[in-house]
This record gives sequence, C-alpha cells and structure tokens, in this order.
Amino acid sequence: MTEKLPVIQIQDLHKSYDSLDVLKGVGLLAYEGSVVSLIGASGSGKSTLLRCANLLENSQSGDILFCGDAVRWTGTGTSRRPADKQQVQQMRSQLSMVFQQFNLWSHMTVLQNVTEAPVTVLQEAPHTVEARARSLLDKVGILDKADMYPAQLSGGQQQRAGIARALAMNPKAILLDEPTSALDPEMEQEVVQVIKTLAKEGLTMILVTHDMNLAHDVSDHVVFLHQGKILEEGTPQTLFKTPKSDRLQQFLRSTKITSV
Repeated sequence: MTEKLPVIQIQDLHKSYDSLDVLKGVGLLAYEGSVVSLIGASGSGKSTLLRCANLLENSQSGDILFCGDAVRWTGTGTSRRPADKQQVQQMRSQLSMVFQQFNLWSHMTVLQNVTEAPVTVLQEAPHTVEARARSLLDKVGILDKADMYPAQLSGGQQQRAGIARALAMNPKAILLDEPTSALDPEMEQEVVQVIKTLAKEGLTMILVTHDMNLAHDVSDHVVFLHQGKILEEGTPQTLFKTPKSDRLQQFLRSTKITSV
C-alpha cells in the first residue's frame, strides 16, 4: 500500500500584526485525500493560518511546504516575503480557496466566474474549461444558474458557485474559510452537503468552521486552536468525545454538536 504524503505541511509558523501575536509556533499536516478541520473561538488564529498557508498573508517565521516543496523566503521578521514569484503562482494554481463572503466577480455570470481562472491562469482552451465548468455546476446543484449573475443568487447558491470555481482549477487541495458562516441554516445545509460529497470523494481539504457537526462528520483530523497555539488535536472521535483540556471542554459545551 502506497504511503500517503502530506500535500500541505506547516512547521513552527509565527504570525503577528504589530504587537499582536496571532500564530505562536503552529504546525499542521494535511495528507493527500484527508480533511483537516480547524476549530476554535473567534480570534484564535484559524483564518490567519489558512491565509498564511495560501500565502495571502506573510508569516514572520516557520516553514510552509506544498507537495514537499518548501516556500523560499527573502528577508526576516516583518519584512519576510516569498522569494520566488513563479513558485507562488505555481502553488496557488494548485491550491484553491473558498472564502466566507463568496468573493465572486459581480460583473461576470456564474459560468464566467468558474471558467475565468483556468483560461487566464492555466491557459486552458475555453471550450474545454466550459464543459468542465458546467459539469462542476451540475455537481454542486446550480447548473441552471450558469447564466445568472451573483447578485441574482442566494447566499447558498453563491457559495456553491465559489466551490465550483475552486474545483475548476483541478487543485491538489482546497482551503475553505468558514464557508457556511454567512448563510442561514437552510442555505448552510446546501453547502454542507457539497462539502460532505467532496470529502467522500477524497479531496484534500483544510476547513475552518464553526459547525462542529460538519467538522465531526467530514474530518480525518481536527485541530483546536486557542490564542494562536494548538491546544489539542486528534481524530474527531477522540477530540469531541474525550477532550482533555478544560478550554476545549468549555468550547464544546458552547457549541451545538449532535453528531457525537
């Protein structure tokens, strides 16, 4: 049996904004075909960690590896930046992100939103990309909305369009930053079902979520962040059923989890 390799590997990552330390030596592994969920209270560093993994934010120290290739840096501390723009572009072309607020282009139709990056970034043939885009829109249940604009869609439909857009790049992994938190309960379930389907299909994902039921149901590994550090991590069965720290016990009591 072939050993699974980490798609994303983060080692001893530190990130601060002026005097505020947001990440204090965080490490993370996301293996091929696995789902890692990041949970914790607001301000614990979850979304910052995700943005650092995709190089949307620059960390001050620590290592980030994508498919075994370490990000090369120049400078130190707050002046640290990725040294190789081509490496960053290559990495981002294989690491898609789904945002909390959808981030669709308002002047483009849903279909155009999904096809834009593969055509312009990957320089794929438009007719090939369009066929794949329609298939993905069908997969997430909004093929009938292909010619509409984002403003004509519900929040749940916009987020499903965002997931289709991320999938259109044929990424090695997807990062999802609170993909359901801007949605009402009914629309939230639409998106949850899509994420569950992707997890069953073996897509590598790192998921920041406030939905403990989702984290429990789809994750291979759950990481609990508290004040910029990993306080506990493990399988969802272990973490949710037998939390060790008082802080995680308190956090779980404040959430509505029914899967355990």
